[in-house]
Amino acid sequence: MSDVADLIVTGSVIRTADRANPIVEALAVRDGRILAVGSRADLESFRGRRTQLLEVGDAAVYPGFVDVHNHHALAGRTELFELSLAPSLTLDEILDRVREKAATLPTDAWIVGGAVATTLLPSLANTASRRLLDDAAGGRPVVLMEDSRHNRWANSRALELAGITADSIPEAGVTLLDPDDGTPTGVLLEAAGIPVQEAYDRSGGLTAAQHAAASRRGVEILNSFGITTFQDAGVSVEILEALAALDRADELDAWVVSSLLINDEIFGFDPIGEPLLDRGEEFRTAHHRPDFVKIFLDGVPPARTASFLEPYLADAAHGAHFHGETTMTLDELIGWLRSVARRGLGAKVHCTGDGSARLVLDAAAQLRNEGFTTPIQIAHGQFLAESDIPRLQALDVSADISPFIWYPGVIPQALAEVLGERAEHSQPNRALIDAGARVAGGSDWPVSDSPNTLEGLQGLVTRADPLGRAPGTLWPEQAITAEEALEVFTINAATAMGLGDETGSLTPGKSADFVVLARDAIAGPAEDIVRTEVISTWFAGRRVHGD
Repeated sequence: MSDVADLIVTGSVIRTADRANPIVEALAVRDGRILAVGSRADLESFRGRRTQLLEVGDAAVYPGFVDVHNHHALAGRTELFELSLAPSLTLDEILDRVREKAATLPTDAWIVGGAVATTLLPSLANTASRRLLDDAAGGRPVVLMEDSRHNRWANSRALELAGITADSIPEAGVTLLDPDDGTPTGVLLEAAGIPVQEAYDRSGGLTAAQHAAASRRGVEILNSFGITTFQDAGVSVEILEALAALDRADELDAWVVSSLLINDEIFGFDPIGEPLLDRGEEFRTAHHRPDFVKIFLDGVPPARTASFLEPYLADAAHGAHFHGETTMTLDELIGWLRSVARRGLGAKVHCTGDGSARLVLDAAAQLRNEGFTTPIQIAHGQFLAESDIPRLQALDVSADISPFIWYPGVIPQALAEVLGERAEHSQPNRALIDAGARVAGGSDWPVSDSPNTLEGLQGLVTRADPLGRAPGTLWPEQAITAEEALEVFTINAATAMGLGDETGSLTPGKSADFVVLARDAIAGPAEDIVRTEVISTWFAGRRVHGD
């Protein structure tokens, strides 16, 4: 009969992320789609001679996790082809890793990688540190990304190849100079690092096969954490080509929504803007959707490049009344969003200050008044004026939120150094949910160390560092429940990226994307969520991770 299942999954707890039917005992799969959910007895009628049975017992089944914000290809590329550094490393440890890498390379080969901690950059902004990097590399050019992926640290040879000298400073971004000799230190903020990226690209960069391998590896890592759907927050033509090629070869084990860069030059990708948008449809496949753009509206608070309604703490370089700036005026932002909407695309807008977030909401109000319903996401939704919080629901704007912000750690520490007490009031997630806003979870990996959704779930519930690296809690009044957190990383995130009809909940008709966990993580102590093992991950009804 036509409704015989290919697979029936049974267990004590199957959480669907569907409020109409939140917990069931069984689900049936046919042709990669969910055929039915319900009790064991209800689904027995879908069992045939060839039906595969998966009894998970006391393990738990959740919808495949959904990550609304990561850079999967950058992470895969770093692991496979670059120097992978943990942001926790000291300068001496970084130099040791560079020295080890250099010993394996030809004399003129580039050493590229990251990430260097944001909090380490001030101590690197001097000639002495740059020379230490020169020595460790044995004269080879080196460029290392800082953990926000907005800033770089380059050595003398890399600066030389990029044409950066005391007499030739990049016009864009900020090039930090040694206070004693006035020469570039190699610490390059925002767009100042682009000439170094371009110099590396001239050396050859990656091949098409390497780009495909980087994307494949990125997806493998995401699958290992139970993630079956994600939105890459900034892609190049090469990444688009890699994703499409993988899917056409039936090797893309996730739903992927790509964000086409409008004005974000920090990655060094070419082309961006209209020329990239014109090519997006070339790369649409069954599971790859080039459905969003990425607009870079401000920078990051630690570099004082984010836009705030109230000024930063005073310093010698900026004075006492510096608010940061946006990359676009309101009219320019409205123009881009209108153009994007006419193409049928959504917009992910990077804005890390409450000033830039307000600009997005003002622009969204104009678009909604004009009748455009295009999806809009505020990324990273970390600082919002209290009066703006109800506007997200009213304007149907999603909050794309990312970890390392909602619990204590290196980034909140860096925020406190430039914002003071305001840094303690970031990620108002409870207030957003209470106001009816759609809160969508993302990892921002590899800006974050890991894409582990379980870390995100635990941090949302406890507002404490799930790995115990930093003490205390961050604005604990903004904690949400475990059930709400699961929605943030499943149906909410899928809906925010335009895939709510395809995935994000275990609902009949949707893709059979689910993760089997060793136990019902969100039902136990919140402090133990992260300790839950991912047993297996399933995409479109087939196992893509685990035994």
